[in-house]
Amino acid sequence: MAKLTTLQISERAKAGKGAARATRRDGMVPGVIYGGKQEPRLVSIDPRIITKELHRGGWQSRLYQFSVGGEQVHALIRDIQFHPVSDAPIHIDFLRLVPGQQVHVQVGIVFEGEEEAPGVKRGGVLNIARHAVDVRVPVEDIPEHFTVDLSKLDINDNVRWDDLKGTEKSTPVLQIPNFVIASIAPPSVEEDGDSAEGESEASSAEGDK
Repeated sequence: MAKLTTLQISERAKAGKGAARATRRDGMVPGVIYGGKQEPRLVSIDPRIITKELHRGGWQSRLYQFSVGGEQVHALIRDIQFHPVSDAPIHIDFLRLVPGQQVHVQVGIVFEGEEEAPGVKRGGVLNIARHAVDVRVPVEDIPEHFTVDLSKLDINDNVRWDDLKGTEKSTPVLQIPNFVIASIAPPSVEEDGDSAEGESEASSAEGDK
């Protein structure tokens, strides 16, 4: 299971646009916690915390914990709304997690062994088709990431869903059997030399006329 990241979150009492605007005037971002067959709870959070999580990357599958009104909550960030001009966060939604629940999350992929791959050593280029995969997984088994070993790949080889490590409890949302994650493409052909040779031949032909 992924590690829990602790957030500092405050409860807010009033709902509505006016209350949300007042929260923003106080320098905080309004939000809501929903799900888990419980009533939604209104919260507020420092925008700097949201920005920090966004910069870390992988927040779509990161598990968070915080206390609100005496309730210890485990949750995922489900949605963040941004100001259309400043791009500052203006609202955040948390999905409350409960044991036994299946959730849809995006899990990042860690690529290992690229420098050892025979195909890369021979000038091939790593093409990554997917940096993350959308999966359905039990709350208790959400992975921090998937990993894949590239060290044995030669040119034109690829790695697929079945090659990922850490997917035992996860089911991909994409309905394509064993889809491609990454591949090693052949080296790009240098066209400048071919072009120059072609121009030389053309010139010679003109001279023979």
